[in-house]
Amino acid sequence: MEPSDALKTITVLLRASQSLQDLVKQEVASYGLNATEFAVLEFLYHKGDQPIQVIGKKILLSSGSMTYVVDRLEEKGYLVRKACPSDRRITYAALTNDGEHLMQDIFPKHTEHMNALFEGLSLTETIEQLKQIGKRAEAAKKFNHVS
Repeated sequence: MEPSDALKTITVLLRASQSLQDLVKQEVASYGLNATEFAVLEFLYHKGDQPIQVIGKKILLSSGSMTYVVDRLEEKGYLVRKACPSDRRITYAALTNDGEHLMQDIFPKHTEHMNALFEGLSLTETIEQLKQIGKRAEAAKKFNHVS
């Protein structure tokens, strides 16, 4: 691969990522959510009650940002905090009935829209390649250089 091919690929990948993020933001805004709120609700919808710290790590949010998002979703009536009975330091987030119903309504539509974007593409190989690029980038960060 020519050096310019790699740089062009990075540019295309970043632009595609930005376009996808913009589309998701637009879509979830129609439900009165921002993308981060949707990510938290989606995570809880698929994984059930989770410690707030775990959610933050999975969707790449700092603890301060996570607290803010949980507060907002709690104000909207979509989730509640639950104390862990065995460890007072841990607080769980759980979907309310309203949160569950919202996700039952919007998640199938969201999935359909996202699937349409990738229609006709071979995703298995693409996913593996993107993972490989991500792992190489992480390894390069650790050594503070690219080999």
